[in-house]
Amino acid sequence: LRVVHRHGPCSPFDLRHRLSHKQILDQDRSRVDSLHRRVSTAAKPDQQLLDAPAASSIPARNGISLGTGNYVVTVGFGTPKREQTVIFDTGSDVTWIQCQPCVVTCYQQQDPIFDPSKSSTYLNISCSSAYCADVGASACSSSTCVYGVQYGDNSYTVGFYAEDTLCLTPYDVIPNFRFGCGERNEGLFGKAAGLIGLGRDKPSFVSQTYQRYGGVFTYCLPPTSSATGYLRFGGGYPSSGFRFTPMLSRASSPTFYYLTLTAISVGDQQLLVPPTVFSIAGTIIDSGTVITRLPPTAYSALRSAFRQEMTAYKSAPTLSILDTCYDLSGLDKVTVPSVALHLGGGATIDLEITGILYIASLSQACLAFAANRADTDLGIIGNVQQRGLAMVYDVSKHVIGFGPAGC
Repeated sequence: LRVVHRHGPCSPFDLRHRLSHKQILDQDRSRVDSLHRRVSTAAKPDQQLLDAPAASSIPARNGISLGTGNYVVTVGFGTPKREQTVIFDTGSDVTWIQCQPCVVTCYQQQDPIFDPSKSSTYLNISCSSAYCADVGASACSSSTCVYGVQYGDNSYTVGFYAEDTLCLTPYDVIPNFRFGCGERNEGLFGKAAGLIGLGRDKPSFVSQTYQRYGGVFTYCLPPTSSATGYLRFGGGYPSSGFRFTPMLSRASSPTFYYLTLTAISVGDQQLLVPPTVFSIAGTIIDSGTVITRLPPTAYSALRSAFRQEMTAYKSAPTLSILDTCYDLSGLDKVTVPSVALHLGGGATIDLEITGILYIASLSQACLAFAANRADTDLGIIGNVQQRGLAMVYDVSKHVIGFGPAGC
């Protein structure tokens, strides 16, 4: 599948009202705040980080989908298929799209809203179905399963839980795919038709297609908003050139892809931050969070080392959550220190320049990291740090892989 940035020139959406960088980062803050509210950091015995169990025994509780992402793919729903452009999100489980008839409210989307009455393969899921319990549904309408997902910043989707044919490509057609047909939807989804949930719990695309694709998907987020990346399911992936880290799970948060962040380097120097700082709340990797969030102790050390290497450049105003910015206008050459993330299993991610600086403009280029409020808040590796890398998620082997020059 072809991946494009939601706000880039290759986006299928009308860009006349595109968001400013500040609005994008403010929305990112809302997503992270809502994620932190949902993930308990209490050190209960059954909530410690564990090596992921076999994919067939992923905990059967519903992960709360949080927020929205910045990258989209176009897929087809129904028979005949109706193309819908959706956000793909590793931090969500339930796939959903807006559906006719809209009850009370639907937000404006670019594609025509899906009409289930025009699909010969659409079927509502019964309240008595085990699939209804998978989405934590507590309501019924004429014996039909009603789902609801509440996101951060008062965004939500409510509608019927249903199944229909999902067409990824002309050769990849998935019958009886379960998704939410949302008739009441509101929030910060841009003009996307909905989202495809690539989390780890039962309702997710990854779980539903496990027999078909083996719990493997790969993607590359384009390093610039004008480039194109990809999202692939199943098949092999090269091991040469890739670095792998164990995929971890947390019993209280079965949706998320946890990993171990052990250290950070700036230039050739590893920051003097105890590994325990990163392990207090754990770290997830998330395609829908923009800016990586670090424990304040770690972020302070990173910021200090980065500023020390950038003293030759003029400071610029802060930008929303980004507090270390530079004016690089008028310069022929800029030397930026390398930044590397060290992970469990000995893997190291050497970040691309697009993963080190968030460049709003040449006069405002900012260190692309932010601090959590406390060391006890969940750490998140966001999509800015993943840009340009070939990302591999293999649930069956419990590994996450990072490869260079992905797209």
